[in-house]
Amino acid sequence: MTPEPKKRDLIFTRVFDVSAEALWRAWTEAELVMRWWGPAGFTSPSAKMDVREGGTSIVCMRAPEWLGGQDMYSAWRYARIVPLERIEYIHNLSDSNGTTVDPVQLGMPPDFPRDVRNLVTFKDLGNGKTELVVTEFDWPEGQMMELSKMGMEQCLDKMAAIFSGK
Repeated sequence: MTPEPKKRDLIFTRVFDVSAEALWRAWTEAELVMRWWGPAGFTSPSAKMDVREGGTSIVCMRAPEWLGGQDMYSAWRYARIVPLERIEYIHNLSDSNGTTVDPVQLGMPPDFPRDVRNLVTFKDLGNGKTELVVTEFDWPEGQMMELSKMGMEQCLDKMAAIFSGK
């Protein structure tokens, strides 16, 4: 029997030169989510946002043509929302309707987790600055965890570019 892989939380902390309200909109408004969701080279052609406790947002990430150009959907099922302070959700790969799909059926390796708990917190630091902390809980250590880490870093870079006007 194969032992369970070690698990680790991925924690990303950034300070943005914008108000908590502006940063909150980047996580809750479709037009803004579509500008940052997906790593460098990927786009997001759609985001259906239902940001409320018990709601589900469905976000699409499109691979670049050189990687096949396919659309991949994620469902964010919200457990707790505290406006301008925190968003807690469970992330899963899904179909375009938000129905959870086994990552292996989508061609992902077996260490791609299901039901990844996410916590996003917003802390107003004053002077138009906001600290954002994104935590992805219990990632199995391995290549998929490293790719997820790199992907979120690139998403946050794209989010920063929204506010810097680039």
